Amino acid sequence: MARVSDEELHRLAVELGDKLRARGWMLATAESCTGGWVGQLLTSLPGSSHWYERGFITYANAAKIEMLGVRPEMLDTHGAVSEEIASAMAAGALKHSHAQAALAISGIAGPGGGTPQKPVGLVCYGWALANGTVMSSTCRLDGDREEIRSRAVAAALRGLIELVS
Repeated sequence: MARVSDEELHRLAVELGDKLRARGWMLATAESCTGGWVGQLLTSLPGSSHWYERGFITYANAAKIEMLGVRPEMLDTHGAVSEEIASAMAAGALKHSHAQAALAISGIAGPGGGTPQKPVGLVCYGWALANGTVMSSTCRLDGDREEIRSRAVAAALRGLIELVS
């Protein structure tokens, strides 16, 4: 599989920004395996300060707990790469920001770190809205670390675009 092109990522970022701006909403992001890629992509757009409020890079479990309020027992039960944690990360990003929408990404980008139960390429997403809506999804992405991460960014943006449409 190929990396998602910069042009496609830019198109998705613009589409999401337009939808958020039309609603007067702000976005918060909580990223683990993508390391701030979503935040960097969104803030590369002129005018993004009108709809992008803040980003949390919570690579370590301690950061998920301290910055997003993820409960340690949830991490013990489900592991960092799970829909439950991605949902908690998105909900925590909303709670610890002034945003009306949030997205979260947690996954195993590789090349190491995978297990038979949670292989390299497993990525979990969470999306949350201020009205209480919380959604999650999991997918298995093929490719190298860069391909997995770029495809995870694109999938997270597409999920939120769909949710706010």
